Amino acid sequence: MGNVTVVGAGVIGLSIAHELATAGHTVRVVADREAAASVSGVAAAIWFPHDVDHSDRVLDSAAVTYRRLEELAEDPRTGVHMRPGTVLSRRPDPDTSWTRAVPRTGPADPAALPAGSTGVRCTVPLVETGAYLAWLRETVTALGVRFRTAEVGSVDEVLRADEPDALVVAAGLRSAALLGDDDEVFPIRGQVVRLANPGLTEWLTDDDHPEGLTYVVPRRDDVVCGGTGDTGSWDEQVSPETEAAILRRVIAMVPELAGQPVLSRAVGLRPGRPTIRLEAVPGHDRPVFACYGHGGAGFTLSWGDAARTAALLA
Repeated sequence: MGNVTVVGAGVIGLSIAHELATAGHTVRVVADREAAASVSGVAAAIWFPHDVDHSDRVLDSAAVTYRRLEELAEDPRTGVHMRPGTVLSRRPDPDTSWTRAVPRTGPADPAALPAGSTGVRCTVPLVETGAYLAWLRETVTALGVRFRTAEVGSVDEVLRADEPDALVVAAGLRSAALLGDDDEVFPIRGQVVRLANPGLTEWLTDDDHPEGLTYVVPRRDDVVCGGTGDTGSWDEQVSPETEAAILRRVIAMVPELAGQPVLSRAVGLRPGRPTIRLEAVPGHDRPVFACYGHGGAGFTLSWGDAARTAALLA
């Protein structure tokens, strides 16, 4: 057991800090912003392996996380809820490999779907990001995890400043720059608008919508409506035109949203990569590990990949 520094305080970094502290390590988290101000705070945070490959390793981590979040949903302080909903597809051969990570799924009623589409019905964890990230930070703090706010430019800078026995880079989109050895990371711009909830309880996702990625994720007090998947865009400004297009799509699919006031709006940059990087990183005088590239599936893979990372340090 030793001193470990985790770079990154989003859902991946905090989950790793939790698993390392639980295993007996002394853990410090270094980040330039709170989790709520990161892309984790923007996410609709419905369990689904979005913008990542559906390899066996990814789906195994998704299944581990599903079970962990299902347990956490029993504690109202966590902000996790189990909610039913529908995954739409408009392709003749939809990828349903993700269903093996879900205990129960079934076909949606064709009469309730847009023409030319099929759907899978299932119940999955939905995370209220504000409550959950606050709970997770409070939980790891109680485990003895310390926090340092700093903007760091490289892994070596952190190794010099904190002098840890090992270091984990889990800083999302910034991870590649910190390590300096990875040119495969790219931003995936996601824009959302949050509406007042008129009483909706079921979520809906439509990756194949002809006018763009569309999802409706009702939380307790609002509905997260999206979205976009603009690969390669670093633009973090809210686009009024994009918001108007999102609202047209979601209202057409869920008419109850018409006339609901806008409560907030946001843009986040998902950390895209052809495959998730979860491995030891050579070339440093102390052990360094990487865990990043989760696309739009940070919450979905968080506990599974945190456990994998902790196993690397065992």
